[in-house]
Amino acid sequence: MQRTIERTSALLRRLSVDTFTLMLLCTVALASVLPCSGPTAVVLGDVTTAAIGLLFFLHGAKLSRAALLSGLTHWRLHLLVLASTFVMFPLLGLALKPLSGTMLTPEMYIGVLFLCTLPSTVQSSIAFTSMARGNVAAAVCSASASNFVGIFVTPLLVSALIVRGAADGSSWHAIVTIVEQLLLPFVAGQLLRPWIGAWIDGHKPMLRIVDQGSILLVVYTAFSESVNEGLWHKLSPAALLTLGVVCAAMLALALAVATWTSRRLGFSREDEITIVFCGSKKSLASGVPMAKVLFAPSALGMVILPVMLFHQIQLMTCAILAQRWARRPN
Repeated sequence: MQRTIERTSALLRRLSVDTFTLMLLCTVALASVLPCSGPTAVVLGDVTTAAIGLLFFLHGAKLSRAALLSGLTHWRLHLLVLASTFVMFPLLGLALKPLSGTMLTPEMYIGVLFLCTLPSTVQSSIAFTSMARGNVAAAVCSASASNFVGIFVTPLLVSALIVRGAADGSSWHAIVTIVEQLLLPFVAGQLLRPWIGAWIDGHKPMLRIVDQGSILLVVYTAFSESVNEGLWHKLSPAALLTLGVVCAAMLALALAVATWTSRRLGFSREDEITIVFCGSKKSLASGVPMAKVLFAPSALGMVILPVMLFHQIQLMTCAILAQRWARRPN
């Protein structure tokens, strides 16, 4: 009996909602009760753009070139991760089209499609790979490459897959905008890393504050605009539950395909772990800023909702998988 209680408590700890998720929920609640509008919304929008630029600058300054180069030799692994992220997921999103207008509203389906176009996460993919005793060097390289490629591929996929809801029909214009707002600050950070990298590495809590703060700002302004447009009158609890089930099913299928493919292609267990974690996850940190560039403000709330749900589901699921792999014999 005691052992059962201990196991139940351990499972609950694994499934516990992290602090940032609670902050996201509080931000959505605040936007629902006190949405910003008018000049306040304009000022917050400018502040958000500046915060996102600072975020990508700090990410560029933090990323070690040596760590990236150490994983470049695993090109087959990286190609498989990129194929999972930018081919399998978009095809999965298209396969879910019959749900649009039935189980999912058309606006929610656009959010699901956008989720499918996003790159992999960086921090959590590396953290889970390390916890599970996978190939950490390859995870650093693969996750970073996914985010870099996503700067160009995500706008193209959005243009190809999503007709309604995009702020601009030109995918090249979207790429230019993303390059200006995200890539240029990132490259500037990389170029300045020899001078500021040590300082950045010694102030990681600051990076977390900028990271989470910029996302919270985008979420608040996005949901404020959507609430002003009547978001909660369009979204029922049943629809929200259905969206959660769809996100969970997508993650389960991605995990299964990544595991099966890596084994069929003869990858080692360490490489398999890297492929599973990097190829099945979607980045909230990159997705929210990209949504701000690619979609009209009135559509943002519904677009980023699937990304937020998927983010929490993937964290809980991958935490359990990482701990299971960590207990395997050497």
